[in-house]
Amino acid sequence: MIRLHKPRLRQLRIVALATTGLLVASALVAPASNAQTVPQAAPAPALTNTIPGVDEIVSSPNLRQIANVPKVAPLDATNSDIAFQGRYAFAGNYNGFVIYDISRPSAPTVKARVLCPGSQNDISVHGDLLFLSTDSSRSDDSCNSTAQGADVKESWEGIKIFDIKDKANPRYIKSVETACGSHTHTLVPGKNNKTVYLYVSSYSPRAEFPDCQPPHDSISIVKVPLKKPTDAAVIAAPNLFPDGGFPGSETGSATTGCHDITVYPAKDLAAGACMGDGILLDIKNREAPRVINRVRDEVNFAFWHSATFNNAGTKVIFTDELGGGGAATCNEAVGPNRGADAIYDISGRGNARKMTFRSYYKIPRANADTENCVAHNGSLIPVLGKDIMVQAWYQGGISVWDFTDSANPKEIAFWERGPLSADRPVGGGTWSAYYYNGHIYSNDMVKGLDVLELNDWRTWTAKLTRYQELNVQTQPSYLGW
Repeated sequence: MIRLHKPRLRQLRIVALATTGLLVASALVAPASNAQTVPQAAPAPALTNTIPGVDEIVSSPNLRQIANVPKVAPLDATNSDIAFQGRYAFAGNYNGFVIYDISRPSAPTVKARVLCPGSQNDISVHGDLLFLSTDSSRSDDSCNSTAQGADVKESWEGIKIFDIKDKANPRYIKSVETACGSHTHTLVPGKNNKTVYLYVSSYSPRAEFPDCQPPHDSISIVKVPLKKPTDAAVIAAPNLFPDGGFPGSETGSATTGCHDITVYPAKDLAAGACMGDGILLDIKNREAPRVINRVRDEVNFAFWHSATFNNAGTKVIFTDELGGGGAATCNEAVGPNRGADAIYDISGRGNARKMTFRSYYKIPRANADTENCVAHNGSLIPVLGKDIMVQAWYQGGISVWDFTDSANPKEIAFWERGPLSADRPVGGGTWSAYYYNGHIYSNDMVKGLDVLELNDWRTWTAKLTRYQELNVQTQPSYLGW
C-alpha cells in the first residue's frame, strides 16, 4: 500500500513581477524475473488549494526567485535543457543555444547567442566542446538548414559539435548523423580521459523513413576523440531490447527506442527511460552497455521519460511524461499516480541487481486545466546523508522533494508561476530545473532563464559541494556518509 500525503494549502508568497533586482524577461513480454506489477494506490483526497492568477508567482518561504533573463529573438523558440561549466550555463533552445555568465547568480549576463535551429537542441558540455541534439528532420547539417521531411533520404538529424574555447564565439566544427536523429544524448566519459562517448536516444521509426527504419530497439554510441573531435563517429548501435520492448497499450507507449539515459560513471551504471520500459544498464564497457534489469508499470506510466539515481546508487527515480508535456495532468481528475515520479530501490550486486518499486511522487498542488503540467527534468541536490532532488513540472513549477524514505517521499519547497492563460491551454513552464553550485537554475520554455535560491536547514550541506562541470544526465557523485 502506498502512503499518500494529504495535500496541503499553498503557503503563498506572492512576488510582484517587477520586483527590484529581477531582469524581467515487447512485442515479447520481458522475463518474469524482470517484469514487475506495480501496486495501485488508494484514491487521493480532493486537492484543495488556490490556483494563482495569470503570471502570479507563488512559493514556499524557503525558495525564492533572484533573477530572470527573458528570451529574445532569434532564440525566441521553446527553451530546453541546461548544462554547466565553471561560471557558465549553457541553455538549449529549439533555435540554438545561449551561453550565460552566472558568476553573479542574481544578475546573469548573456555571453553568446548561437542561432542553429533543430529541436530539441538537448545540450551537454565537456572541456572545450559542446554537443547539441537535433531531432527534427533538416535539409542538411548546417545551422542554416530548413525543415525537410524524414521521408527524404538526404535529410539530416543527429549530433552537432561546437568548439567553445572562446565562450563569446562558439565554432561549429562537426556533425554526426544518427539513426532516427537525436532526441536526447548523454555524455559518458571514457576510462582513459582521452575520449568521451555520447549515448544517443531516439525513437518513433516509420517504414517510410529511410534513416529510421523499424524495429528501432537500439541507441547510437558516438565516440569523440578529445584531441581530434572532428573524427567523432558512430561506433556502435547496441540493441537494448533483443526480445522486444513493451508492445504498448491503451494507456502506455510502445517501446521503439529510448527517450533518455542517465549514467552514473563512478558506479559504471546507467538507467534508461525507454518509452514503455525502465532499464538498468552495466556500462563498465562504455562501447557495449548491457541491460541487467527491466521494469514496467502498466497501470500508471504512459511514457518513461527520464531517470535520476540517488548518490549511493541504491535508488533510481523514473519520470512519466503523461501527455507528452503538453497536457494538464496535475489535477484531481488525473490523480496522484499518473504523470508522476516512480521511486525504485536497487538491490543485489553485479548482474543480479534489480529494481523494486516503492512509491510515487507528484506535486501536491492542483494546477489549472489550462496549464501543461507533468513530471520533467530535475537533478539531485548534493545533500549529505539524505536523498533530495529539485525537479521541473512545466507550468506546475519547481518542486524540491525528499525521497530518503523511498516509500514516503515528501515535498520540502516549491516555486511556480500562475498559468500563462486563464481561458485556453497555452504551453509553457519550466523544462529543466537543476541545482548547480549553490543555486537552482530553470530554463522556462517561455519566460527564459530563472535563478532561484533555496534556504532550508535540510539542504545547507549542499553548499559544500562544488562542480567544475555538470551535465545532469552524467550524474556525478559527491561526498556522503
